Amino acid sequence: MEYTAPQHGVSVSAYMQNAEGEVLLLRTHWRSDTWELPGGNVEEGEALDAAACREYMEETGIAIRLLGITGVYYNATKRVLSVVFRAEYVSGNIRIQPEEVLEAKFIRIDESNIGQYVTRPLARSRTLDAMRATCFVPYETWEAAPTYNLLGRLDNHR
Repeated sequence: MEYTAPQHGVSVSAYMQNAEGEVLLLRTHWRSDTWELPGGNVEEGEALDAAACREYMEETGIAIRLLGITGVYYNATKRVLSVVFRAEYVSGNIRIQPEEVLEAKFIRIDESNIGQYVTRPLARSRTLDAMRATCFVPYETWEAAPTYNLLGRLDNHR
């Protein structure tokens, strides 16, 4: 029997609040019925943390610093593993790519009103987990050949 490597995608997103406690959410052309956390697909060979920062900047124009992972999710239908980070603001102003993003803005959400904005259950679950997180899962990026080299680690606990 011949081995076939599994084919899965990996995506990342980040939850970031402004000084007023509002969360930056966006609506895309292909999911215009819901607001969601900024993020997207990880490129081949790209570290998850680098992908999250890149996607956030591409979609919103805002630079972030990641604090840690708030959740890991799997969409069995689309075979996509999604990793959600908590982040803090570094610099920039909202600037969208109109060919991809319809709208991006800071929204005050909580458990009582999240369904008005984040209408898809899987996105709502991820957003609520990120909102509720009091500590974060550590994340490391390594090079493992020819020697082991730690490239970065996130382990910020609140």
